[in-house]
Amino acid sequence: MPPAAPFWKTKTLEEMSSAEWESLCDGCGRCCLHKLRDDDTGALSFTNVACRLLDLKSCQCGDYANRTRRVPDCVSLTPAAVRAIDWLPPSCGYRRVAEGKDLAWWHPLVSGDPETVHEAGVSVRGRAVSERRAGRFEHYIVDWPGRQPRSRRPPKGNKP
Repeated sequence: MPPAAPFWKTKTLEEMSSAEWESLCDGCGRCCLHKLRDDDTGALSFTNVACRLLDLKSCQCGDYANRTRRVPDCVSLTPAAVRAIDWLPPSCGYRRVAEGKDLAWWHPLVSGDPETVHEAGVSVRGRAVSERRAGRFEHYIVDWPGRQPRSRRPPKGNKP
C-alpha cells in the first residue's frame, strides 16, 4: 500500500488542525521583515529590517504567544488572510499551499530538518537587521524578500 499523501496535499487550509497549520511555517522569517507602502500609489517596498521580536539567528519569534499584544501591527495569519495579503513571500508555505503548489525541498516538513531553510539561503539569517538598530527603514529597502529565492542545495551526501 503506498504511503498516504502529506496533509498539505490533501487538505485545504481551512481543514488543517492547529498543529498542521503552524507546521506550514518554514521558519524563514521573511514575513517578519518590515514592509513600507506608499500612501499615494500603494506601491509596496520590502526592507531587511526585522521586527524587534524576531531572533535573527533562529528566525523564530521571541514571544510568539504574545506577539500581537506586544506588536499591535503583527499579522495573525488565517486562511483568508493568506489569500488576501500581497506581501507574503512566494516561498511561503502558507502561500504555496493556498496557490495549489507543493512545499519546497528545503521546507522542514519535506526535509525533516528545520535547518534546511537556513542552509538553502532562504531565511533572513545573516541578511536582516533588528528594528532596534535600524533607524530609518527607508535606508534598508531591498527586493529579495518578495522574490522567489534561488535556494542552494546542500552538497551531495549531506541533507536532501
